[in-house]
Amino acid sequence: MRLCHAGAMSRVLSKPKAEAAGASARVPVPAPSRASWQEIYDALREAVMRHRLDPGAKIVEEELAELFGVSRTIVRAALQALGRDGIVVIERNKGARLARPSPREAREIFEARELIEPRLALLAAARLSPGDVERLGAAIEAEHRALHADNLGEGLFQSAEFHRVIAAASGQAVLTTMLGDLLSRSSLVLALYWRRPEAFCENEAHHALVEALAGGDGERAARLMQQHIAALLAGLDLTERPLRRSSIAEALSRADDGL
Repeated sequence: MRLCHAGAMSRVLSKPKAEAAGASARVPVPAPSRASWQEIYDALREAVMRHRLDPGAKIVEEELAELFGVSRTIVRAALQALGRDGIVVIERNKGARLARPSPREAREIFEARELIEPRLALLAAARLSPGDVERLGAAIEAEHRALHADNLGEGLFQSAEFHRVIAAASGQAVLTTMLGDLLSRSSLVLALYWRRPEAFCENEAHHALVEALAGGDGERAARLMQQHIAALLAGLDLTERPLRRSSIAEALSRADDGL
């Protein structure tokens, strides 16, 4: 994989501390006495976002119940919530598995992002705070560190974090919630169909977005965002992939990605 160099940040960004982006790099498994369906939901969702689980991976209720020290009823509640988000598929007499988007679904997920995210960027440009600018810079730096370490999964996670910060800054709660679900499903799409890891560095799309947002130029930010999502869609190779195996226990017990 061709590595890219972050270079100097735009003048609107101060150098973020490494700790700012690293704070979310851990995915602890809750203590058995405290585990709830929400904690199981959060742990599985983050494992997906960090590409620790492969699309189509089988999810065994008994395994999760043992890992978290809870009943299968609690595990089932978490899986049902993930099912509503399109992250997990539950089939009668077959159990649960991680979703495996078809090429058509993959395209539709990114087309939906192409409709939603320019609007969020437009709104965020009028509300962006210095703290938001710092968080965006931290996500960019963390993304580049991950790519330098050949850790594509973490790089993709930090790229999604960049988009989450913009959405949160928009003040549009409904679209932000919708985007959160799309970002999770995008992780599954990228795990299956992504063929251009170097595209994260092309045209410094994220840096240009930060400059437009910090400058209050909503129209430019929206245009740049639309172009950025379109480029991500163009970077997908929408052909079928063989099913890979991954371990739920390993994915949820890993403390970090070595960054």
